[in-house]
Amino acid sequence: MPSKQSPIATKTRILDAAEELFAQAGYEGVSLRQITRMAGVELALANYHFGPKSALFLAVVQRRASELNHERLQLFAALPTPPTLAGLIDAFARPFMERSWRGGAGWKSYAQLIAQVSTSPRWTASVMSAQFDEVAGCFITGAQLALPQARVRDLYWGFHFMLGALVMTFAETGRVDLLSGGRCQSSRLDLIYRRLIPFLAAGFERIAQVGGTQPLPRVTTVRKKNK
Repeated sequence: MPSKQSPIATKTRILDAAEELFAQAGYEGVSLRQITRMAGVELALANYHFGPKSALFLAVVQRRASELNHERLQLFAALPTPPTLAGLIDAFARPFMERSWRGGAGWKSYAQLIAQVSTSPRWTASVMSAQFDEVAGCFITGAQLALPQARVRDLYWGFHFMLGALVMTFAETGRVDLLSGGRCQSSRLDLIYRRLIPFLAAGFERIAQVGGTQPLPRVTTVRKKNK
C-alpha cells in the first residue's frame, strides 16, 4: 500500500495538474474531477484544500506570481537612480523569461495560462490587478525617473503595449515560426530576448516623444477604376 502523502505534496500535485489542464483547455474547459483524476487524488481533497474551482484557479496563478514578483522587486531595488530604460524593462521581464525558458513544463504551462488570463476581462480585477499591480506600480515609478519628460498616461500605455509583447512571446504559440517559414523560432527565448529589450525600450522612448500630440497617419485607399 502506498504511503500517505503529506498535505503539501497533495496540494502541489493538485496545483500542478490544474495548471497544466487550465493552460490546455482554459478555465471553462476543465472540471475539478478532471484535475483530481490527473493529480491522482480524491475529489474531496481538492475541495478541502482549495474550495471551489475559481479559488483553485486563483491559487494556481498566485503560486508562481508570488515568486516572479519577489524577484522583480529585488531587481528594481538594485537598479541605479535614475534607472536606464533597458535596465528597468529587463528587471521586469527577465524573471519570467528565465523561468519560461529554463523552468520546465510547469512554467511553460503557466506562461500559456497567463496569456489567456491577461486577454480576458473576466480576470482583470481578481487576477491581474490583485497579483501584479504592485509590481506594475513600481515599474511606472521607475519609468518616470528614466523618462522624466514623458506624460504619465503615455507610460501606462507603454506598459500596456509591453505586456502584450511579453505575454505573446513567453506563451510560445508558434505563430512566428509558421509566419516566417521557420526563419524564427518561438522556443528560442534566449535569442528573442536580445531583440525584445531594445525593441521595447525604443517603443517607450518614442511614445514619450510624441505623446498624444501627433496626428494619426492618414491611410489612403487606392480604388481601381472601372474599365
